[in-house]
Amino acid sequence: MAGKREQKKAKTKKAILDAAVTLFSQKGYEETSIQDLATKAGIGKSTVYTYFKAKEEIFLAFCEEELDFSFATLKKQMSPDMPLLEEILRLFMIQFQSVTNNREFGRIMLRETCFPKQVISKAQETDRRYLDALDEILSRAKERGEIREDLDNFFLSAHFYMLYLGTLSGYYTGYVTTLKEVESGLRILLQQVIRGVAK
Repeated sequence: MAGKREQKKAKTKKAILDAAVTLFSQKGYEETSIQDLATKAGIGKSTVYTYFKAKEEIFLAFCEEELDFSFATLKKQMSPDMPLLEEILRLFMIQFQSVTNNREFGRIMLRETCFPKQVISKAQETDRRYLDALDEILSRAKERGEIREDLDNFFLSAHFYMLYLGTLSGYYTGYVTTLKEVESGLRILLQQVIRGVAK
């Protein structure tokens, strides 16, 4: 019985997230109401509030799913001897393609990551997952002797993460417009940092 209940809950949550992807793209984030989401998902408005307290939480839940997908994809593509630059670039390009598949979600993600209005703790949790992934990548690079051991992983992770967010911002403001330009620009930014900290 509990298994069926959990399946139904998962199905309802997915229906809300699917409705959000569709409506945020069609109407825009600000113009979409909780009632709109409920109607599109085929549930009552109060049911939406059972799963999410605010629209921001729905958005962040979508981001979390995208992040799970990105990390799972990265894990499949990684090898223990992959150079630092390639590993970080791969992480960010997988995530970039994921969030920009839906332009409206990517735009909101950038805004909420840099300037969260509500559910700040959830936004911080998402940031923490990125920083933890980067910490692991940097620790492996230190073990291979690619970068200095005295560098603080947290600040270095934050540095790389800011480069990614800056590149994402550049995409949304039109400084880079194609996937090739994004990857090329991000590669140069990452190389500049790595060359500055290499042994």
